[in-house]
Amino acid sequence: MELVDSIQGEVSVTQACAWLGVPRATYYRWKAACKLEKLDCMVQNIRELCTRHKFRYGYRKITALLRTEHAINHKRVQRIMQREQLQCRVRVKKRKNTGQPAYVAEYLLKRQFQAEAPMHKFVTDITYLPFGGKMLYLSSILDLYNGEIVASSISDKQDTAFVLDTLNQLPAVPGAILHSDQGSVYTSQAYQEAVKGKGITMSMSRKGTPADNARIESFHSTLKSETFYLEGLTHTTTAIVEQTVRDYITYYNAIRIQTKLNNQSPVEFRRLAA
Repeated sequence: MELVDSIQGEVSVTQACAWLGVPRATYYRWKAACKLEKLDCMVQNIRELCTRHKFRYGYRKITALLRTEHAINHKRVQRIMQREQLQCRVRVKKRKNTGQPAYVAEYLLKRQFQAEAPMHKFVTDITYLPFGGKMLYLSSILDLYNGEIVASSISDKQDTAFVLDTLNQLPAVPGAILHSDQGSVYTSQAYQEAVKGKGITMSMSRKGTPADNARIESFHSTLKSETFYLEGLTHTTTAIVEQTVRDYITYYNAIRIQTKLNNQSPVEFRRLAA
């Protein structure tokens, strides 16, 4: 049957089958079986990728992963995922309100969410984790160069010591910009002094404009959508909440691909660019 395929174009299928003594119907049945086998293999590959990433990826990212091995059309992947009910199951993201200002730094970031080098521009924020036995909070710092979470802390108190613990995970980075909202923990004297001690210049969002800090807001929404809401962990233990967040940050940094990073993870993008 492969021989018929190899000479197709030079002679007709009818002639090739006659030379080989093979009925045309047998040839077309073989062709259909091969096509079905390839489709089954493709469906299995897509199902394995969707399962591996816990249905966090839509068809575009699944296509990007498949294309590392062979060419495939994104519309075909989309059709297969729809037919097999393998679509992304992440909830729609929501934003939260910003904190109240006390001492406000100048708005330096101006929604310029790109950086030319690592450790040059950072954004930070706090988000609620109301999924365990008590209310927890997550403080994160994100590097705008590659979207990597470079520092994070979990606490049951939303105080200055909490955000200082996150900040202290950064090395001294003279000339860098750190952007936050106008929350009282960021406008406190202790935090401002610690930022200056690392050679960092503080930037703050304008009042009532959460889009000024959209990148870190987006990360926190993605974290909740792709873990707690996706996996139904809305009523669990404090220990599971903490472990879920830590595991996801590791996954987000080292494994989860991003379209804007040429379908690489933040860590992979940073290493290849070095």
